Amino acid sequence: MRLFRKAGRAGKLDTSKLPRHIAIIMDGNGRWARKRGMPRSFGHAAGAETFRRIATYCKNLGIEYLTVYAFSTENWKRPAEEVQSIMELFEKYLREALETMERDRVKIRVFGDTSVLSPGLRRLIARAEELSARYEGVQVNLCVNYGGRDEILRAARAYAEEYRKTGAPLTEEKFASYLYSAGICDPDLVIRPSGEMRLSNFLLWQSAYAEFYFTDVLWPDFTEKEMEKAILAYQKRDRRFGGVKG
Repeated sequence: MRLFRKAGRAGKLDTSKLPRHIAIIMDGNGRWARKRGMPRSFGHAAGAETFRRIATYCKNLGIEYLTVYAFSTENWKRPAEEVQSIMELFEKYLREALETMERDRVKIRVFGDTSVLSPGLRRLIARAEELSARYEGVQVNLCVNYGGRDEILRAARAYAEEYRKTGAPLTEEKFASYLYSAGICDPDLVIRPSGEMRLSNFLLWQSAYAEFYFTDVLWPDFTEKEMEKAILAYQKRDRRFGGVKG
């Protein structure tokens, strides 16, 4: 099974004004399953298929970076069987990505503290990142055991250690170099489905000037058409980055 599928055209989008980096909080899997009288794991499996479709859409559209919130540092509070099902899905799709990597040629990165994941899953992550590092084009960043506050704390500790050794001055650029997202542009567009209107500890530093798009659609029902709506809304925004346009 391919991790990425063929997708349709961009339709009404202005392809000269696409966001370089789209970030998505993949929310609503549990509620989607509950509405159907199914276990939450059923919703996560459906959400994984939605990720497959949306990643393909972004790849074919020419989006440079796609970052998705797959599992937060707070999600460990969920029932053990649900956590296990999410980790199994993550492992499944990493294996599929490795099988089709030469064909899809998508760079894969994982943001988050992977030290607490199973040894097998850590090996898959390392292998996927290593093999895909040479690819150019779209980069998919999977946030697993990720929290924005935790990321900032880790960056602060890393800088403090460097300062102790070198006395290097702290700048925004220097601090950003210690984040998981070092070397890539900040998200232009952050999308959250499911009706919730908060960041939930996602890319707190990086989203300072991102545009936000919220929708009541639950993640498993989030289609390519919904993504097109989000990008169209983004293209209508007037991005001033704190300045004034004359």
